[in-house]
Parts: sequence; C-alpha cells; structure tokens
Amino acid sequence: MDKILIALFVLTLGLAPLLASGQKHEEDTFPTSGGELKITFLGHASLMFTYHNLVIHVDPVSSEADYRQLPKADLVLITHEHFDHCDPEALKLIRQESTVIVGSASCSSKVPGLKVLKNGEKYSVYGLDIEAVPAYNLKHKRPDGQPFHPKGVGNGYVISFGDKKVYVAGDTENIPEMKNLKNIDIAFLPMNLPYTMTPEMVAEAARWFKPRILYPYHYGETDTSRLVALLKDVPEIEVRIRQMK
Repeated sequence: MDKILIALFVLTLGLAPLLASGQKHEEDTFPTSGGELKITFLGHASLMFTYHNLVIHVDPVSSEADYRQLPKADLVLITHEHFDHCDPEALKLIRQESTVIVGSASCSSKVPGLKVLKNGEKYSVYGLDIEAVPAYNLKHKRPDGQPFHPKGVGNGYVISFGDKKVYVAGDTENIPEMKNLKNIDIAFLPMNLPYTMTPEMVAEAARWFKPRILYPYHYGETDTSRLVALLKDVPEIEVRIRQMK
C-alpha cells in the first residue's frame, strides 16, 4: 500500500506543471473601431490584451501565470519596479526580438532596452496611443514616513485601442490627477491595503471620471462586494469582478 501511495504522490507531482499550464483564465471581449479587444485576466496586476493581431502584456509576473504557455509579446507595459509588477524572468519568456517594452525609469536596471516614459509623456507604437499618467500614494506610507509609491516614480497608462480607452492605474491612490481623465471606457483600479486604495477610495475615483466599465484589480483579500455596494447608485458605471487578487 505504501508503494502505491508513493507512486501516486510522484505521479501527482509530475502532473502538477501540466495542470498549471492548462489553467484557464477569465476573458472579456469588447468591440472597437479597430477590431475586437480581448482582455485576459491573469491575476493580481498581470493582464494580457489581444488586439488587431497584437499581444500586449501588462506587468507580467511569473507567479500569476505560466508564461511559457502564453503568446509572445509585441508590447509590454510595466507600471513600476516592485517585484509583483516587474519580473525579469517572466519578461524572458514572452520577449522576442521585436518586442517593445515600455516602463517607468525605476525599471531601467531590471529591463535592458526599456523605453522609458515619465508621467505625462505619450508614445505611439503599433498604431496604439499610450499615455503615462501619475500613480502614487498620498495617505498610505511606510513606517519611516515614506509613501509606498512616491510621486513621479510609477506610471499608470491610458491606452487607446481604436475608439476605446483603457486605463490601467498601476499602484496608486485616488490622486487628484484622476479628475483629468476623460472618456475612459475600461478602468483597472487597485484596491488593497496598505499599498493602494480602500473600496471607498476606488469608488470616489470612479465617480470622478466615470469609466463605463470598472474592474478592481490587485485587490488581495479586500471584499470586492463593498465596492459594488458603494457604486450601486451610479448606473453609468458597470463594476465587473474578476479573479485579480
């Protein structure tokens, strides 16, 4: 009996990578003037956009997906240097010779050949218009008094896919600059403490710029139903919950 149990244990270990590689991630699709946009929700802050024969990875991190099984990137967007957003090992698996990697200057030492964008700068590539926008903390700080995400270090991104604008906020709080966002169709706002926002802060930010669809992401153990309740009286914002812990 012991030999049988050992054999089953070994077999299970052997199958584990195969099972992991076959993981099915949630996906949503949207029509745009340039064709279908498909969003694949990999986990935490890691996303994949497929659009007009292009593959765009956002904050690829090995712990969130088996990148050996995912398509190579035409474009990668990295919000900032923290390990759960900038992972050189994941980049190796999806990078090809033609891959363009855009990120904040804080990622330069980890990512050779990085195209650096500062807050407020714009860049066009593969027919996509990308704007780097601020992402930082005002309230939540480390024990030494420094914010978890200082102003001017990290990026959020507004990406135009044809006539649709997608806002990926990165690690941020509900900062005043969000009031300047216009015509956002799809928004990803982070919601976990102590590093980013409470549901109340996400709801306030969403009320400012009113994205048509709001995805909380990077939310850890935060109760997402709280956000749904806070925005139930704002019918122009559809809150969608996906597995993005």
